[in-house]
Amino acid sequence: MSQPELFEFEERCEKIGRIKSPLRRLNRAVNWEQFRPILRGVRERDRTDNSGRPAYDVVLMFKILVVQSLYNLSDDETEYQILDRYSFSEFVGLRASDKVPDAKTIWLFREQLKELQLLDKLFACFERTLREEGFHAKKGSIVDATIVEAERQHNTPEENEQIKRGEIPQSFLTNPNKLCQKDLDGRWTRKREVNYFGYKNHLCADVAHKLIRKYKVTAASVHDSQPVAELLDPDNTNGDVYGDSAYRSAEISRSLAKYKYRDRIHRRPYRNHPLTDREMRSNTTKSRTRVRVEHVFGRTLQLCKVTTVRLIGLMRATTAIGMRNLAYNLDRYAYLASRGRSKVATA
Repeated sequence: MSQPELFEFEERCEKIGRIKSPLRRLNRAVNWEQFRPILRGVRERDRTDNSGRPAYDVVLMFKILVVQSLYNLSDDETEYQILDRYSFSEFVGLRASDKVPDAKTIWLFREQLKELQLLDKLFACFERTLREEGFHAKKGSIVDATIVEAERQHNTPEENEQIKRGEIPQSFLTNPNKLCQKDLDGRWTRKREVNYFGYKNHLCADVAHKLIRKYKVTAASVHDSQPVAELLDPDNTNGDVYGDSAYRSAEISRSLAKYKYRDRIHRRPYRNHPLTDREMRSNTTKSRTRVRVEHVFGRTLQLCKVTTVRLIGLMRATTAIGMRNLAYNLDRYAYLASRGRSKVATA
């Protein structure tokens, strides 16, 4: 690169720096080193000797998974975008002269997080940081779920019945290449007259900050209300629990009462038992709070454009969706910090 071209490149980088960048905001707000002790477990298991090229830094690889989750990129697309986009390479900490991890390396690092089950630890680590920065769960909890589609499976009715019973069809077993491409954990579900195949992301967000406090990934066929007990947040300073009418049941009401939560779940009409005017007004009041969880899904959709996973199996889907939930929290925290709502921003 000639000297004039070098100056032009530096001028362009400086101009980019003056434009509000969500990735630069995220980089400034988050202390990425807090994740290193957990991520170090990948390398401790990985390297048995010091031969060969040194492995990529674990925090750098983690940041690659964050940007991949924020923009819903495949492994190949992630490698290309880091090579092609200055903002991506700057975010992960790579210079123009540095070697970029290839798609296989990105895939392997995510697989290692899955096998070592580190996502829950990373999520809990950042949850502690949120509390230390003053972002305690406040003003109540909102539970909701969204469908995350996976690649649709084209099986015969007989094969689908066997999969539902937890069996592996013989046609899959006799063809290992076919078996490795089949998702045996995803399930079909129907919503608003449309069929979906894949998984569900069940989550609990706090009302005050719209941060995800707990989550659980299941097959898409699992009803929204089933994992509620695992999502309830005892650390929220307010005992109100909000949810749409899908969560209305006598069992959930008893469970909320047992653990001293206040039931703010929408009432639902039944055949020959329409809602009273009072119940409709109550639902309208609750909706003003419950709708805040839609902002969580809306921000995810705004970044990712689509809600899908390209991975096969519940464990891989859980890792990918958990990573997406963590990436959302990181992005949300950076936004709140930029608005001066944390000790770090006001220090």
